[in-house]
Amino acid sequence: MADSWTLVQGASRGLGFTLSALLAERGAHVFATAREPAASAELLTLAQQHPGRVVLCPLDVRDEASIVAAVETLAQHTRSLDLVLNVAGVLNGNGRPPERRIEDLDPAAMADAFATNAIGPLVLARHLYPYLKHDGRAVFATLSARVGSISDNAIGGWYSVRASKAAQNQLLKTLSIELQRRAKNVICVALHPGTVDTDMSKPFQRTVAPGKLFSRERAARQLLDIVDGLTAEDTGSFIAWDGQRIPW
Repeated sequence: MADSWTLVQGASRGLGFTLSALLAERGAHVFATAREPAASAELLTLAQQHPGRVVLCPLDVRDEASIVAAVETLAQHTRSLDLVLNVAGVLNGNGRPPERRIEDLDPAAMADAFATNAIGPLVLARHLYPYLKHDGRAVFATLSARVGSISDNAIGGWYSVRASKAAQNQLLKTLSIELQRRAKNVICVALHPGTVDTDMSKPFQRTVAPGKLFSRERAARQLLDIVDGLTAEDTGSFIAWDGQRIPW
């Protein structure tokens, strides 16, 4: 990945920050975006450690005007991207916990989850498409989750995250089919990182099987290993941290 141009959406903390740091260590140019990148001490330090190589930029995936402004800033640095990692996501909207029962459903919170998990990544892809369409290999990868698999749903609950991630998967698959016709160099994949030791997962870690709670560093390495090995035949796939395909 040395000297490649990458964009990480949701880079201010957790897995998004760790992916940004690992990419920078490997010599990539990192366009690190978040709603408030200046509020992340880790991200500010990373930019100081890699001057000119790590560029911080505000971007709210739920706000198209914010995406447009970020792409205008990106254009000042490069005209092409080799990798886009859409990382930020929510378990439910408006700061609510995942639903345990149908009585917990809040339509406004569900709509907010769809805006972040499903619609936002597709709008991001729309505006980054001109930067991904070039002669070299390019990857558009969005972090999904196994809970978005309809076939894998055995216990129910978590309506908003399950449905919004399933929608994200469908939109990613649809995009991959279009780009096979319009930009054969672009590989589109949905990635499941497993359960990562972040603030988002802490309330649910007690139910994680032994050995399946990954540090941020391990999860980031596993995802980048998958990205490194992707070929054109992988486009439109839903891939777990261990390289296995997940049924839609």
